Amino acid sequence: MIHVTGPRRARLHEELAKESRRHLAAYVLFNQAVADHLGLHPTDVQALSLLTAEPEPLTVRQLADLTGLTTGSATRLVDRLERGGYVTRTPDQRDRRRVLVTPVPERLARVAAVWDDLGPGWQALLDGHTEDELEVIIRHMRRAHDLGHEQMRLLRSRPKPE
Repeated sequence: MIHVTGPRRARLHEELAKESRRHLAAYVLFNQAVADHLGLHPTDVQALSLLTAEPEPLTVRQLADLTGLTTGSATRLVDRLERGGYVTRTPDQRDRRRVLVTPVPERLARVAAVWDDLGPGWQALLDGHTEDELEVIIRHMRRAHDLGHEQMRLLRSRPKPE
């Protein structure tokens, strides 16, 4: 990896920090708009996204780990999603002590319809990049995901400021 030093790199870091804050704020507000549109809590929308991104159903504990919620908060989240018909709780056939949270495809079609409406705009954004640029973006997003979870665990382990 090539590291540029000097004023250009400092300027790029500063610009990237500003644009990252703007991007994250826009995404949080976008997520809120999606949740409002669907009549869901923003965390519920993200939990559904995580549940559908995983190849297998998750336990409440796994969902708590992915979201950074306590198991109690994750249980309440799953309760809301279950009441809304978005997920079911099913016994794990491999370990009967565990309960799996399984998305309900028919109900998720409601969420997918929102993405179907918005997807072309996001696709156009990606179409403006070369394959090499897409690989850089993917690598960055994976690393940012891992770092975000690492820092989330770090923050949760520290006492809250007074």
